Amino acid sequence: MSGAGQEAGGRRRTEASMLRPLLGISEPDLERQLLRNSVVRLAAGRAYCSDCGRTPLVGERVHLFAGGEVVCELCRPHRSGAPERSETVHHSERGHTVKRRAA
Repeated sequence: MSGAGQEAGGRRRTEASMLRPLLGISEPDLERQLLRNSVVRLAAGRAYCSDCGRTPLVGERVHLFAGGEVVCELCRPHRSGAPERSETVHHSERGHTVKRRAA
């Protein structure tokens, strides 16, 4: 006697196993695609050196030139002009800390 949601042998089918054929993608392919999407999102938000492509480290000075070009400390000596400004690279969670308020 097998009812709805039951496979042969008395095992129950899960929603995920029922949806996989509908999605047309296997579990490993889905995992790879999710990982790929997250890496693309992370890369889109990062700053990188316009000359070498390297991501500057936290605490490193970066130099901003005309046109929005960011140049790392290692590539700066190869540029002839002066930068518009220089900044220190901060951690991505900067400003998200819990702060004590005066009572």
